[in-house]
Amino acid sequence: MSTESAVDRSRLAALADRERATFARRHPRSRAAYEAAGHLFGRVPMTWMNKTAGGFPVYVERARGARVTDLDGHEYVDFCLGDTGAMAGHSPAPVVDAVHRRLAGLGGASTMLPTEDAAAVGAELSRRFGLPYWSFALTATDANRWAIRLLRAVSGRPKILVNSYCYHGSVDESLIVVGPDGRGQSRDGNVGAPTDVTVTSRVAEFNDLAGLERELAHGDVAAVLMEPALTNIGIVLPEPGYLAGVRELTRKYGTYLINDETHTFSAGPGGATRAWDLAPDVLTIGKAIAGGIPIGAYGLSAELAGTLLGRTDLDLVDMGGVGGTLAGNPVSMAAARATLEHVLTDDAFAGMTATATSFAEGLRKIIDGYALPWSVSQLGCRVEYRFADPAPRNGTESAASADAELEDFLHVYLSNRGVLLTPFHNMVLMSPATTAADVARHHEVFAEALGELLSGS
Repeated sequence: MSTESAVDRSRLAALADRERATFARRHPRSRAAYEAAGHLFGRVPMTWMNKTAGGFPVYVERARGARVTDLDGHEYVDFCLGDTGAMAGHSPAPVVDAVHRRLAGLGGASTMLPTEDAAAVGAELSRRFGLPYWSFALTATDANRWAIRLLRAVSGRPKILVNSYCYHGSVDESLIVVGPDGRGQSRDGNVGAPTDVTVTSRVAEFNDLAGLERELAHGDVAAVLMEPALTNIGIVLPEPGYLAGVRELTRKYGTYLINDETHTFSAGPGGATRAWDLAPDVLTIGKAIAGGIPIGAYGLSAELAGTLLGRTDLDLVDMGGVGGTLAGNPVSMAAARATLEHVLTDDAFAGMTATATSFAEGLRKIIDGYALPWSVSQLGCRVEYRFADPAPRNGTESAASADAELEDFLHVYLSNRGVLLTPFHNMVLMSPATTAADVARHHEVFAEALGELLSGS
């Protein structure tokens, strides 16, 4: 049974039109702000902010904990949480205090000098993820880019292997998918690629060890860059034995392994790496570890760090292509220390994951009650509902299961009733401030939406 057969498309279109009209009426100030932003490219600070089911974005006035209030005075339960950037909740008090002390007390947002906070953050990341040496960036995208450069340098190999429909920020090498013929091709919409992506990259489907080995056997792959579970295309969980098989194959073919934990950090206080006992050579992360303040980080194994530091031909100090003036700045380091020590603690993750489990269980009951061919996937404190059952097992299947019209309807319906989801998919995230009442509110509205949509089916 498909989503097409489960949903009356004409009814869906009519309800979506009604909800978009309601959205426009409810948000005159947000609409006016959007229309007045003529000097912004696409009328928004970043063009992806135009991904909105209502036709224009909601403009935020304030955010605290798991709540956002817009310019028109509407309050929302926020399950988006900055698409992981605010997983600690909006403006958590320890982070606000740490940033305030740095700026108003000690002073200095950009000094190009180290602080003791950075060493404390490195030690805490080492405790959580198991890699002993850390360096910092402003985004996980940069952390991935710099890790790729380092591993190309030490391996002497040119190519990077990723999973089809992975997400590693705007890393050029990651914008490759498995085409209909089974070969790699540029992902649709790839903007201004500096070269044909198949020159720099190889690709294999997630959960496909045979496909991975086929690509690694060429002997030209410096590193496999992967999420331990796919996230941005929709949660795709690893099958039993898959991640162990990836590590075995990378070692067999002399290839380094990078775990990108930017989103899979939701699996627990040490991400999927700690939760699933993984052993990458490099781990990259960003967003959540500084409570919403821009940051990225990458951790290195002892062997890899020693090899890199022993290479006198690599310029790791000046213009070698690794580093940035604002990376490791005092504000992001203070924010990260406060977040890791006082907000996203081991105890906090236990509570967040329990809330997510409750969310997932309640969601399945609603979906099963309507006998819909949908599924629910959970990754620690992250949950997503998919328009496919069973849940997709790789990125290509996940992309094929998307239903933009249905997704937009659900998003705008929920938004009009005070619930925000991640705009790119049906993902929800729990923060330490997310409550059982917040979960109940989502489920109440979600059930109402399905009731209206399916009452005539």
